[in-house]
Order: sequence, then C-alpha cells, then structure tokens
Amino acid sequence: MSFSIAGKTAIVTGAANGVGLAIARHFIEQGANVICADMDEVKLAEEFGANPDMDVLPEGDGAEPSNVRIFAGDLRKKLTIANLLSATIDAFDRVDILVNASRQVASSDPLDPDDKMVETLLDQNLMTALKLSQAVARKMVAQAEGADDRPPSIGSIVNLTSIAAHRTRPNLMAFSIASAALEQLTRSMAVALAPERIRVNAVCFGSVMSASLRESILNDPEVRDVVIHGTPLGRIAEASEVAEAAHFLASDASQFMTGQVVTVDGGRTVIDAVDTVNH
Repeated sequence: MSFSIAGKTAIVTGAANGVGLAIARHFIEQGANVICADMDEVKLAEEFGANPDMDVLPEGDGAEPSNVRIFAGDLRKKLTIANLLSATIDAFDRVDILVNASRQVASSDPLDPDDKMVETLLDQNLMTALKLSQAVARKMVAQAEGADDRPPSIGSIVNLTSIAAHRTRPNLMAFSIASAALEQLTRSMAVALAPERIRVNAVCFGSVMSASLRESILNDPEVRDVVIHGTPLGRIAEASEVAEAAHFLASDASQFMTGQVVTVDGGRTVIDAVDTVNH
C-alpha cells in the first residue's frame, strides 16, 4: 500500500497554529492539495504567504505553491461549513481527506455552576468536527457515484484528540470531556461510514512542543521536567511527529484501519503516574 497523498485534496482545520499548522505544512510538502482553514485570517496569511484580503494563494510564476488555499471562517456556523466545502470544490474539484485539527484547550471549574466551558468546548471541539465530517462525507459519497472503479477506500477523516480523554485533571474537566466525546464520535462515525468506504480514525497526542508549551516552560522551567519525567521516551514531541501519524491515517497505507485512535504520547498513558514518583 502507498503512503503517498500526492494529488489528493485535504481540508485541514485549525491550520493557523500548532499541530494543525504542522499537518497542513506536512501535507503540502507531500504534494497534496490543501485547504488551510482557521478563524484567524491574518495568521493564515502570515503562515501561507497570502494577502489577508485574498481567499486563495496566487498561482503561476510566483513563489507560492498552486496546491494551497486558505479559508478563514467560524466553522461552528453551518453556512461557513458550506462555504468551506464550496471553496474546496471550486479550487480542486474534489475532497479526499479531512483533518479536524481545530480545537480549543481551556481550564474550567468543575464546582462553578456558572462555568460554561463544557458547553463551549463541546461546541468547538466536538460539534464542529461532527458537522464538518458529515458535510465532507456526503461529498465523498457523491464523488464516488458512477465511478468505473471501486477502491477499498474513497476518503479518510482524521480527528485530533488528546490524552486528556484518558487522564483526569479537574481543571481540564471540560477539555477532557470533549476529547473523550471526540474519540467516541470517531468510533461511531467509523461504523456508520464503513458501508460508504469512508474511514474515520483519530490521533490522540500528549505534550507537543507548541508555542503555548514553550511559553509555559519559559514561565516555569519545571514544567519541562515534569512532562519528561512522566514520559517513558524522555522527551517532548514535535508537532511534525503528530503530522506524520495523521499522514499515515490519511494515506492508503492504512486503508484497512477505521475507528482507531492512534496514540502519540511517548508512552505517557501506559505508565502508572504513582509508580514514577519512586524513579
């Protein structure tokens, strides 16, 4: 089976920052046609070289690759999802891969009845992924209708979740709930879409050396030691390592995998945190 995604069209949400940005860049380097979607239009333009007033990157003689487009909008809105899909089809005629990398991480107070963070993160991290996946899956099915060949897989959806789904930190209750729900969404949609030959998997990751983690380490150097001490491989992951896992799940190399949550955490979730105190 081929690991190549060259020539395939991918929508990557959350593409202006962090892991979403790393995935978008990696897919572009691998020759995929990539729609980079995010709410932050200015950051998208900075990262992918477009004028903030443009919704596509220039083609032709310039330095910008013709296999990249940017799309700015709030994907919590139904119309924005429709516009994103239309922009994708207008640019590249089809969609083969969706990476739901847009997510919000925030603290919450489990004892505060006025704390709305659970609703907020379920809306941002879960419902956006669900609605966009539904829209993209319908397009994938429509594309496959009438085709002469019948490949084992006609599309791949990759969700990004967190080891917070399996670990309990009270101040991250809302994020943990949303992450666990997204993993169950992955499994449920995998079964529902299997008859259509659309695969749905997830990448669950731990601490990644993002801009926010770098800032935390600068403010408190002990953060780095705590994370490394709790990680058997003894280091913090780079965002590119998560991107490579997403690449695998998007490619035909994983075409008999669906409903799976691939964990990229350096072994952090397979050890007993109490036991590490004595080592």
